[in-house]
Amino acid sequence: MSYHTVLGPFYFYLESAAFFSFDLKEEHCYSLADRIWIFTRYAGYSTCFRKEAGSHGKDTLGIFRVHQFEKVEQVCITSPNGNDSWEMLEEMIRTSEEFYQEINSWLRASPLYIGWSPASKTYRELVSCSNCTDYQLRRLEIRYGSQKSNGQAKQYVHMLNSTLTATDRTMRCILENYQKEKGVEIPQVLIPYMGGVTFLPF
Repeated sequence: MSYHTVLGPFYFYLESAAFFSFDLKEEHCYSLADRIWIFTRYAGYSTCFRKEAGSHGKDTLGIFRVHQFEKVEQVCITSPNGNDSWEMLEEMIRTSEEFYQEINSWLRASPLYIGWSPASKTYRELVSCSNCTDYQLRRLEIRYGSQKSNGQAKQYVHMLNSTLTATDRTMRCILENYQKEKGVEIPQVLIPYMGGVTFLPF
């Protein structure tokens, strides 16, 4: 279930499912894409839950890999024509890069965007961007163009998704990279959201 509101040209979503893109697909299920919402860029906020099976993730314990976390996703819908979806993928990657470089430059593309973790002396995944083309949308019948007629093959829209930020992973990077002997400095870009606080003592 998702709740959304519209403010000018922007859609704001609050998501209760594991992934915002799930409900977005459901909303457009059995629909015919038109120029109104093709190339639409969505941002969704969700509370996510997961239970690990086996030993997967055992080397990324602590607040990096948790059972419940908050996440902001980018989801984009494009036409299937030419390189439209691949160009959108590059735009989403640039958006992710700009988001983290506002905090600092400890971000690296490899090809996912990863942040430096001083405690484990390695880079950890922060961002993933995927172009699923029409793979996820064929069974949902989210089509592009006019109704199928006169033997014309169906065309389906392309959907892309990206985890822009999982709050626990971003917080871990901030805490580790801004940690000083007596506390943690607040990144400059976050100070206005901290009521002017610039340092959190231990």
